[in-house]
Amino acid sequence: MSSVHGSASARRARRGTGLGRAAAGAAVLTAVALLPWLSLTDPALTVLRARSPDQDPTPAELAAVRAQLGLEDGPFAHLATWLGGLTRGDAGTSWVTGEPVLPQVTAAFGVSVTLMLGALLVTVLVAAGICARTLHLGAGRRLRADRAGTTAAVLAALPKFLLASLLALLGGVWLGWFPSSGWDGPASMVLPALALGIPSGAMIGGLLDQALPAAFREPWARTWHAVGFPPGHIARHALRRALPGVLPQLLPTVVALVGGAVAVERIFNVPGLGRLALDAALAQDLPPLQTATLALVLLGTASGLLVQALRRALLGRPLRDGALPALPPPEPAAGRARHLLAAGCALTLLALVVAGLLRDPLHVDTAARLLPPGPAHPLGTDSLGRDLLARLGHGALRTAGVALAVTAVSALTGLLLGLLPRVSAGPTDVVATMPAVLAGLLVTAATGPSVWGAAGAVCAVGWTPYAAQTAALAEQERASGHLAAAVSLGAGRLHLLRRHLIPALARPLLHNALLRLPTTVLVLASLGFLGLGEQPPTPEWGRLLSENQPYAELAPWTVLAPAGALILLSVLAVTSSAPGQRGGQGRRAPAAAEPRTRPHLRHRPEGALRPERPGPAVAGRNPPRNDPESPSVRPTARSSPRP
Repeated sequence: MSSVHGSASARRARRGTGLGRAAAGAAVLTAVALLPWLSLTDPALTVLRARSPDQDPTPAELAAVRAQLGLEDGPFAHLATWLGGLTRGDAGTSWVTGEPVLPQVTAAFGVSVTLMLGALLVTVLVAAGICARTLHLGAGRRLRADRAGTTAAVLAALPKFLLASLLALLGGVWLGWFPSSGWDGPASMVLPALALGIPSGAMIGGLLDQALPAAFREPWARTWHAVGFPPGHIARHALRRALPGVLPQLLPTVVALVGGAVAVERIFNVPGLGRLALDAALAQDLPPLQTATLALVLLGTASGLLVQALRRALLGRPLRDGALPALPPPEPAAGRARHLLAAGCALTLLALVVAGLLRDPLHVDTAARLLPPGPAHPLGTDSLGRDLLARLGHGALRTAGVALAVTAVSALTGLLLGLLPRVSAGPTDVVATMPAVLAGLLVTAATGPSVWGAAGAVCAVGWTPYAAQTAALAEQERASGHLAAAVSLGAGRLHLLRRHLIPALARPLLHNALLRLPTTVLVLASLGFLGLGEQPPTPEWGRLLSENQPYAELAPWTVLAPAGALILLSVLAVTSSAPGQRGGQGRRAPAAAEPRTRPHLRHRPEGALRPERPGPAVAGRNPPRNDPESPSVRPTARSSPRP
């Protein structure tokens, strides 16, 4: 009877998720269809200027364009006509070029998906490199404490467009190994894939590297090592145990590059979908913009279904049966070195800010353009002769304040929505692939360009990584034995949320948010560069990078200073959030050798907290239970070998 009830509940959940995807896709397409009418400029004027930038249109010409495009019919008539044409395989014609839209979008979509697959390969390799040390030490029971994740924080903070410029200069111009522009075969994909994959791999690798130590501290790993299982076998199962909580991050981190790699596509002159969608949005060319948005919606839906299937395949029956052991809490990271690193980053940033505040960030000196660092200008000057140290110092508070506010709002929104997976699963898949630039255009069309309008646009799409992470980890936590024991003892929903779910979700969510903090700064800068956010000459770190990116080859110090400040901010945030050394403990926490329990259930029998069959939740096979040497026999706390 319970299995029938469970299958019916699963069908209702799948039906609700499907309806959520359909509703989210319809809402996004409707919002895009409203863009020309929401904007503060005349769509006919924008289209005419896109057709001929030097033309000064007359009122008669504007009226003719309105009649030609049918702008007087309103957005919903255009949307209905476009949807009707899709059923016949016709996506309409471009308002700017007059060419059919479907071949353009299909070709650009193919290029972007190919580039995304290349970036996915680089992401996997970089993530494997970051996690290799943890896997090696954990499989041999030599992992003493969780790592602070400094390497991942440094690589994740690298601006993609700056990395693309450096790779194009080094690998394409100086060494000539790969093409630095165009799309002429697999060789043209190497440099853009590296520029996109290295920061994404650092993001995924940093999250996985923080999850692996908890898997190695589970009782099955200790038992398997004691009975002589090969370290590679233990490492594979630990990876399989930790990977399901990180897999959903592939959607907003890697798959979203199909529509969000605009800067890299421009630098390498790649005819991708993100570049086509941005050009269409700026020109208010509605048919290609709607078709590109539909392609991103379908891609997000398909990718979300694939990620969900992979997660369930990795976790297997324990997830379905509610017999999934909860991962132990994190151990303290190496204390002294972490504190010294955090203190060094904080002091360096403080010195830069204080020194910069004593200078004028708006003073223009054309005779001192692009000066290298020296006594008069310790960090050099930009293309207008403005002191970079002054602009860096005056922009620190605004940059960090707005980015922290956006990250906090996005993380809190993602946490709340992720705890309601039936409601948020569909919108998360759809919105995760939407570029922030498109959201910025929609928001500023209604509110006007401002820093808080840009912040709202980033929040409108920035909650998806946290919602995906929350939903995945909460599903695993709800399937754990200790939660079932708490329910059987009469725990209510509020108690489960306060004592079980929130404590299990808080630290992974915080680490994810801090790793994404530099990305938030850069997205805000990209919106400001398009005139949608912070306006010049306001000093802001992301804007400093955007403004000085064309001079990276001639004057590299103009981009190294703000990029270094972003890296210092990212390392400071990650190292400061790492779990600190607990008092009274030596190099290793004694609690690491014990199964994870909850405070009010600590003295209950162990069988009430965990499924009867021990071992990894996804081991795939279990030796006979009557074999005393079998790793499926759970050792007691006294007889188990202590690490």
